[in-house]
Amino acid sequence: MTSTTYAHEYASMILRRNRVPMPHADFVPNWADKPRPTKHYPGALTFPLPDAAPESDGPQGTFTLPVLASMLRDSYGLTGRRLAIQANTDVHGYPWYARANWSRGTASGGGLYPCSIYWVAGPGARGGGRIEQSPDAGVCPGVYHYSIRRHAMQRLLAGDVTRQVRDALTVPVDASQFLVVGVKYWANAFKYNTFSYHAVSMDVGTVLQTWRQLCGDRRPVEPHFWFDQEALGRLLGLPADEEGLFAVVPLPWSTRVATETGPAPDGVAVRRRDEERSRVVLTFDPVRRIHRTTARAATDRPVPGALAAAAATAPPAGGDRVALPPAPPPTMPVRDALARRRSSFGRFDASRALSTGDLAALLVAAHVAHLPTEVAAPGDGHLAKLYVFVNHVRGVAPGSYAYDPARHDLRPIRPGPPGMFLQRNYFLPNYNLEQAAVVVVPAVRVGDVLDAVGPRGYNVVNATIGAVAQSFYTAAAALDLGCGVALGFDGVSYIEELDLDGTGETPLLIMLAGHERALPSDYRYDLR
Repeated sequence: MTSTTYAHEYASMILRRNRVPMPHADFVPNWADKPRPTKHYPGALTFPLPDAAPESDGPQGTFTLPVLASMLRDSYGLTGRRLAIQANTDVHGYPWYARANWSRGTASGGGLYPCSIYWVAGPGARGGGRIEQSPDAGVCPGVYHYSIRRHAMQRLLAGDVTRQVRDALTVPVDASQFLVVGVKYWANAFKYNTFSYHAVSMDVGTVLQTWRQLCGDRRPVEPHFWFDQEALGRLLGLPADEEGLFAVVPLPWSTRVATETGPAPDGVAVRRRDEERSRVVLTFDPVRRIHRTTARAATDRPVPGALAAAAATAPPAGGDRVALPPAPPPTMPVRDALARRRSSFGRFDASRALSTGDLAALLVAAHVAHLPTEVAAPGDGHLAKLYVFVNHVRGVAPGSYAYDPARHDLRPIRPGPPGMFLQRNYFLPNYNLEQAAVVVVPAVRVGDVLDAVGPRGYNVVNATIGAVAQSFYTAAAALDLGCGVALGFDGVSYIEELDLDGTGETPLLIMLAGHERALPSDYRYDLR
């Protein structure tokens, strides 16, 4: 798969967008006509999900409805309201309820809820109806939409359609329950126009990684990125160009049932429609084209091991390496760390240097955030390579470095304080990058991924970067460090600064960490 596609072209536009403006660069969002942050299905039958953590973690390797509800609540559910003096330009609106700043466990690129989560429930799901009163009540098989603000399931279709999902996956899957992750583009494009696909495809990775963090080794979260997107979109009743489907996650359930075989019935589909708030909905040609390009390629599943050709390479041998101490094991439960997670937005304080132990923990957390795919094979390696700009770390000289995970050390690239370079190549007013202790940059050989597995690889690349960002955020929260992630930087300048010419690596994100100012003006109200 080496032919150039629109995915290559879109990736090139994203990389050079700060030097060659993308189409619609003069677009101004109409905030008065913005869409709802979540999909809205008026009249849909709704049942509440348990609000507290399950009393029992359930059987090893399987899900129950209380476990699923807790996973959704801790990842995408509202966890609280926050009001703080920080550097974001919209902070003046936070005191008003209509413009309140709500928090959740999962990070996202500029919009609170870009992803849609559907549960395709088959026979055997337990704990529906008034769950808190009848934990053994059965959930009717069907298609449900997770209503984030109500922490509830809305039924969009009654009846078992899991066979259609298994058919869409085109590989044998012994599961009767599925989560489907989609993106309604207008929910993000109203603000970011042609850039939105790049941002929301990372958001898919953040929510998948949050689920993997919450489940740990006890139960699998193994997303499928290649499937018959057109057929699954028809089943969910989604207009073809308005919402893309990015991942399907089979859920091994505690109640095992025999899965049906044979051809699925034709014509079964969700008829209920999302009610749009915006009076004017715009479409942007680059978003439509990259959506169609990746959707058409969704059934072209590559052979297992194809991604090995695009794996990150080790830093060059030699150099005056900086050894890092072993990363301390996490002591805070993941659920608590997710509840504490937030973006620092200008609150970093350079007067307190970061310890090398904390830096080691952040880098290890980012490195291990490797999303599995259904085409993975042993020895594939990781897609993302980490680069580190050190501003204020005890025992490490300021400069830029490559992280070598095999040796757990830093290989110097360019000496000297990087603060001037970092700030000069950042285009938003919400961070002073020199005040952050470190800026970590994940890079991927994007062109090689697209050559190896086709246009659908664009979604895999960005989901991987989203997973790295989510792990970095969660680790920072557990270490009581400030953290921020940003896309508003000049990627070409980073390639030049990190000597990446000729490697094919593209810097895709900047991740900031460090201590925050003491005694900040802050208000936090937790919903649980």
